[in-house]
Amino acid sequence: MAGNNGGPWGGGGNKGSGGGDDNRPNGGRRPGNDGPNIPEIDDLVNKGREQLRVLMGGGGDGGGNRGGARGGGGPQLTRGTIGLALLVAIGAWLFASFYTVKPEEQSVELMLGRYSQTGGPGLNFAPWPIVTREVIAVTSERNIDIGTSRAGSEAGLMLTGDENIVDIDFQVVWNITDPQQYLFNLSNPPQTIEAVAESAMREIISQSELAPILNRDRGVIADTLRELIQTTLDSYDSGVNIIRVNFDKADPPDPVIDSFRLVQDAEQERDRVQNVADAYANRVVAEARGNAAQILEEAEAYRAQVVNQAEGEASRFSAVLAEYQNAPEVTRKRLYLETMERVLGGVDIILLDEGQDGAQGVVPYLPLNELRRNTTGESN
Repeated sequence: MAGNNGGPWGGGGNKGSGGGDDNRPNGGRRPGNDGPNIPEIDDLVNKGREQLRVLMGGGGDGGGNRGGARGGGGPQLTRGTIGLALLVAIGAWLFASFYTVKPEEQSVELMLGRYSQTGGPGLNFAPWPIVTREVIAVTSERNIDIGTSRAGSEAGLMLTGDENIVDIDFQVVWNITDPQQYLFNLSNPPQTIEAVAESAMREIISQSELAPILNRDRGVIADTLRELIQTTLDSYDSGVNIIRVNFDKADPPDPVIDSFRLVQDAEQERDRVQNVADAYANRVVAEARGNAAQILEEAEAYRAQVVNQAEGEASRFSAVLAEYQNAPEVTRKRLYLETMERVLGGVDIILLDEGQDGAQGVVPYLPLNELRRNTTGESN
């Protein structure tokens, strides 16, 4: 019984004289024990302390002095180690709290998930994690393409007011004016803008005919579309500004485009022939109107001439009548002479003279009319 005075584990008679059990080749276990090799709790604790000391900046013994570590008393937490850890934590917090906003950007700061303020360009401070931020590019232009060829869908096929189908491709260019409204009032801004633009275009096309859309009204439609989209988005408080609308294409659908072009050529030929006919009609009508005006003017002039002449003859007759009433014999003789002058003034005159013996002789021809003409010319 003297060999088994070491307690329940046995073989422990010399334990009080310096820990002889630790020098056993099997680490203090009985040689006859065939169970699993389970490490002691002290070994696990020592390994944890060693790793913690290395992480905290202390020097380890490389695992070669396990017995000395067992008696060392754990990792040494000094003031320098604690200060270094605090500096690292403060630096990480400042790095997470300070942020930079570019000139073309704006930031939205959220305090515990609610809107706090809008940050401008430059260095900004948002104490994390109480305040978070969202940085958004506000001045850069963003594009949304709508149409059959641009977007790869049938969104560009629209019905016109005269029940024709037109294939339209257009582009909406927009940017952000209010980041707060942009983030909180629209769940999917690009999709919302696309839906509003397509709806507005369908409304405009449904009120227009096909020919103006294809030819001359593209600029008017683009301006009207931009105003309608902007009005709708403003009613949503979207914080979005529509810069412009690029109206790229407006054609009939591909299956009927060849036939449509033939119809367009025929309509253009019809318009050309009609313009030629209108020009000829205008020229002929203008010429006829000019001739009619000329005839009217000539008739008016002739009427005035005849009326004036008649009035003059009537005035002359009245004057002669008054003279005749004053001196009938003289006036009668004067009228006779004037009448004979008018009658005989235009004929050739031959005088026959009766001689003293009763014979008739021919007086040499005396051209009284020529003499009168010469007399008239000399007087002039």
